Amino acid sequence: VLQSDEIEVMPNLIYVSREKNGASPHHFKAGALNTLVVTSILGDDKLTDPKLNPSLGFVQFPQKFRGVNKNDIYASELRRPFVISMVGFDGLMGSTYVGTGCFFNRRAFYGPPTNLILPEVDELGPNWIADRPIKGQDILALAHDVAGCNYERNSNWGSKIGFRYGSLVEDYYTGYRLHCEGWRSIFCNPPKIAFYGDSPKCLIDVVSQQKRWTIGLLEVAFSRFSPITYGVRSTSLLTGMAYCQYAFWAFSSIPLVIYGFLPQVALLYGVSVFPKSSDPCFWLYIFLFLGAYGQDLLDFVLEGGTCHCWWNDQRMWLIRGFSSFIFGSLEFTLKTLNLSTHGFNLTSKVNDDDTQSKRYEQEMFDFGASSIMFFPITTVAIVNLLAFVYGLYGVFVWGEGLVLELMLVSFAVVNSLPIYMAMVLRDDDGKLPKNVCILAGSLACFVIMSVFFVLK
Repeated sequence: VLQSDEIEVMPNLIYVSREKNGASPHHFKAGALNTLVVTSILGDDKLTDPKLNPSLGFVQFPQKFRGVNKNDIYASELRRPFVISMVGFDGLMGSTYVGTGCFFNRRAFYGPPTNLILPEVDELGPNWIADRPIKGQDILALAHDVAGCNYERNSNWGSKIGFRYGSLVEDYYTGYRLHCEGWRSIFCNPPKIAFYGDSPKCLIDVVSQQKRWTIGLLEVAFSRFSPITYGVRSTSLLTGMAYCQYAFWAFSSIPLVIYGFLPQVALLYGVSVFPKSSDPCFWLYIFLFLGAYGQDLLDFVLEGGTCHCWWNDQRMWLIRGFSSFIFGSLEFTLKTLNLSTHGFNLTSKVNDDDTQSKRYEQEMFDFGASSIMFFPITTVAIVNLLAFVYGLYGVFVWGEGLVLELMLVSFAVVNSLPIYMAMVLRDDDGKLPKNVCILAGSLACFVIMSVFFVLK
């Protein structure tokens, strides 16, 4: 029991809610984070150690997720962006900012290390100390003012200071802009997990979340701060290209679509698109395929993953390519042309449905609801299955076939097993809706017939 003279008064805690109305842009999460930056200043929170590198902007920790099933069927651990890629970035100017598990030097939000940019209101600067009672009317009035949107109107907030506006992925964008200004960062991955998070348990939530990321990354890619131009000039060629890997993430859907349809349709009509087994180039393709996947598996396992988790991770890469990347790119294009707008929709990461949780623990894909984003992946699965059956028929009946095409189709079919099960072998609420299966089957037949008439 503490004596009366040993009792310390706990610091005051004031709850601040960011204003949201139709007349003033609140800038979603980035706006709320800037409110957090300026309200924390009112509390005199000093975390900067003068012994550290004066250009150190932030320290990023990896995020681990609770409740992920044994083999992480949705690749929710995000091991590549949160761990593997971080190690590579750390050898350049430092790790990226991923939105959580990060400690910032407050000074980093106020311009480059050598050029302090002060806000229009002195009390919101990085070095201002609140030497008046926090319950004072003037302090409470200022806290109320910065919770609104007027204090940053026609100011540098969101453009030159604070968290940066202009992208749905404010974490990636802000960390990238800080690196361009000369700030450095550190990736800290201690043995004991520092930060936990929750992950979605339903496929529609996973692909919807990553569709939003795709839109935000494309907003950066095609802005005046694009990593391929501004990033390379402001940092270095390697750092700029490393950021390009994420900014142009959605473009990987192009080769995925080509490899998801072209060899399969070619196999159905006996047209070779790869070298035959008698051609010396055949073994080059085999070497490149096995080498690429072998290196990817090695990187994944060395950072604590398992072979089974790696398989699910690369499967989800294919699924994202035919859903999140395609529809994210489409929505970004429509928004750029002022044909539609998008909002910030939160992903459901906690679900009280016991049956859904049970399916997740049993590692069954839960498609959740009928969505247009499931059409491409279902269509590709059907086309590959038809090509696989026809290719096997050619090998066993005619004694010949297109080996590389058949290998690629077999790879796609094995990856699509959860989709086939959700189409015909399941009757629970997590199966693929019938309308999606019917429309995808019709689209698959249309694609095959269209190619037939073209070749004819």
